Amino acid sequence: MENKFNPNYARLLTAACFFAFFIFGVTDNLKGSTLPPMLAELNIDYGSGGNIFFGQYAGFFIASLLAGLIADKYGLKVAMLFASICLFIGIVGYSSLSASSLLFISLFVLGLGLGSFELGSNATIVNIYKEQKGLYLNLMGVMHGLGSTIAPLFAGWLLNQNVSWRTIYRWDLLLVIAFILFAMFLQFPKPDEKSALNFKNITHTAFKDQMPFYYIIIMLYVGVEIGLASWLVAYLQDVQNLSISTSNQMLAVFFALIMLGRLLGGFFVQRFGYLQSILLASLMSVISLAIGIFTDAYFFLPFTGFFLSIMFPTITAAVSDTHHENINTLLGVLFTIAGIGGTFGPWGIAWGSELFGLQIGFSLTLLMAILLLIFVFILFRRTKDEQNS
Repeated sequence: MENKFNPNYARLLTAACFFAFFIFGVTDNLKGSTLPPMLAELNIDYGSGGNIFFGQYAGFFIASLLAGLIADKYGLKVAMLFASICLFIGIVGYSSLSASSLLFISLFVLGLGLGSFELGSNATIVNIYKEQKGLYLNLMGVMHGLGSTIAPLFAGWLLNQNVSWRTIYRWDLLLVIAFILFAMFLQFPKPDEKSALNFKNITHTAFKDQMPFYYIIIMLYVGVEIGLASWLVAYLQDVQNLSISTSNQMLAVFFALIMLGRLLGGFFVQRFGYLQSILLASLMSVISLAIGIFTDAYFFLPFTGFFLSIMFPTITAAVSDTHHENINTLLGVLFTIAGIGGTFGPWGIAWGSELFGLQIGFSLTLLMAILLLIFVFILFRRTKDEQNS
């Protein structure tokens, strides 16, 4: 253990972060499985469904920066409890209301919770582990993958039992309540008094050197992953004519492979380095998506999750290696820009599908993946040139 906490307490904090990411995975990925019955019950089209989902991503976008500021000023515990309360309110609202505007607001609040969970958990791990943060961030991502894998299997099973999509969401409240009770008794890392907030310095630091490339890369990556997670079930049902059960199983496979990829990828990244790892992951993601979309081998679509898996935690580790002051706020900026991808990726697919059909709309995931590969390659070459100069 490489931290100022004793080993046992560090393990408790790590368990709390892993549990938070499990809840994150479950909550975030119930929406893809429940999208078709939600659209059917409310009698709305793809575009309107995309507008409702936009609320969650907008909330995530705002929370990522807000939670970083809260964490640097009041501590990570406040940020994590804020996240839990937002999740509770958002789940209750989304599973109870019917008006599109109220569902949008409910998902906005839920998104505030998810964004705060993401920032708080990542920042806690970065604070606890110094030399092995790349490994532990990937392992924490495994828990997100586990929750994301269970969510569509659980939802698909209940939907086949004619259980309402609203009831499925309410089961998530048990996990949120359990986390609140757990976190209340833990002491999370406190902000460093030597790194008092200075917005002028943060603005300068956040956009110097290669940071803009990291922002573009994480934005495109999140757009691809969230776009796939949100629309894979609908695409497989409406375009590939798969059953409810099979399409949800494909989504479960997608997240299972993300989980497996992060479990194995953490050790791969530790050995081969950050940028080499994400460059290879980007290339393989483009190939997998292209095969899955333009051939009959649609099963390559969920396999994309294996290659995407290491991107987020590895980018987070790479950025945290470059800065040591105001790291919570800096990660907040990174995750805020990631939220742009999470906001406009699925929304773009929704409206592309509405205007041109789901086949073309879903193909936007491949376009984003190609752009991702290009910018990772540029960053890789620029960084290599700097090291050789």
